[in-house]
Amino acid sequence: QVQLVESGGGLVQTGGSLRLSCTVSRGTYSTYSMGWFRQAPGKEREFVAAIERTGSRTYYADSVKGRFTISRDNGKNTVYLQMNSLKPEDTAVYYCAADRAGWGDYLMLSEKYDYWGQGTQVTVSS
Repeated sequence: QVQLVESGGGLVQTGGSLRLSCTVSRGTYSTYSMGWFRQAPGKEREFVAAIERTGSRTYYADSVKGRFTISRDNGKNTVYLQMNSLKPEDTAVYYCAADRAGWGDYLMLSEKYDYWGQGTQVTVSS
């Protein structure tokens, strides 16, 4: 079974930075498009960022454009989410996900993903 393990979450002050990592095992990582989603208490899970399998195209939610950067290292089976200029409204559990066949705008849809990590908490204090 494919496994995704996130790390890098924590507590940070407003304006600070964090880098999340998600490592994929027991699967063909280089064939997956990867995405990051988040879920705040009392809210639905929402799209944050995605990157196609080759890394050639990336996608971002409007709320994080210019502050977050998604990247991947296919040699390490790992996708990253660099988060800068963090705001209290970024507080959420962040999940990474792998999609075996998606591309383009479909990567913004959580239901298109085949595998999910367990999530990592990000808390931004004001």
